[in-house]
Amino acid sequence: MQWVVATAAFLASAVEFVEAFTIVLVVGVTVNWRSALLGALAAAATLALLVATLGTALVQWVPLDVLRMVIGTLLLLFGLKWLKNAIMRYAGLKARHDEQAIYEETRAELRARGEVDASSSRFDLFGFLLSYKSVLLEGLEVAFIVITFGLSAASSTVSRSSGIASAALGALAAGLLVILVGALVRVPLANVPENTLKFVVGIMLTTFGTFWLGEGFGVEWPLSDAFLLILIAIYLGASFLLTVWLKQAKKQQRAQAIENQPAPATAPSKEVTQ
Repeated sequence: MQWVVATAAFLASAVEFVEAFTIVLVVGVTVNWRSALLGALAAAATLALLVATLGTALVQWVPLDVLRMVIGTLLLLFGLKWLKNAIMRYAGLKARHDEQAIYEETRAELRARGEVDASSSRFDLFGFLLSYKSVLLEGLEVAFIVITFGLSAASSTVSRSSGIASAALGALAAGLLVILVGALVRVPLANVPENTLKFVVGIMLTTFGTFWLGEGFGVEWPLSDAFLLILIAIYLGASFLLTVWLKQAKKQQRAQAIENQPAPATAPSKEVTQ
């Protein structure tokens, strides 16, 4: 179970780290790297403190069954939100997330404010706060994933602290990978299949949320942990059918809109007099 938790935390965290990296990159390139990196490090320290504080409190004081009910519900809602957005993007009902566009838009905003002295090493408060805010907001979702996955993975053989450690290692690996790749290419990671990652993570969050919520209510799943694979298959099939149905509905709406368009008015013919 621990490797499953680490993998799920890795995939979910990678999505958030890619989004945070885009903002840190544009601050570093446009303002300066000192302000960008200090903001990112300050946010990382805040998140580490948050995970350590909340994780320790939940490990020591909250009963496991209560945790599974609450966390299962949160994961289910969180996963369904990601799954819904991914399905809508696949069906063409929602624009896909474009890191390059976000990079250019943020850079244009900084240029409009006059924050363009990237060669300067002076501390820039606005650049620091922008980097801090982006990493903190995206990192809060990572912290949520680490705590919830880690605690819900606890069982008779796996302690809660071990579960949190596994999830944290998965998230740390994702963060280091994104930073390493970003440092090498120094461009927005626009080629990362972010919507596919969000779809996979949505499936995993929804699956684990369903599984742990059931366990919180005392449900004994057939085949024990192996039933997770059956839940994944169910949600994958339902998502595929829903995507196909939405695409067909969109095509029908377009066809009806074309049919209902009024015919272009023709100019009245003029009689030619001899």
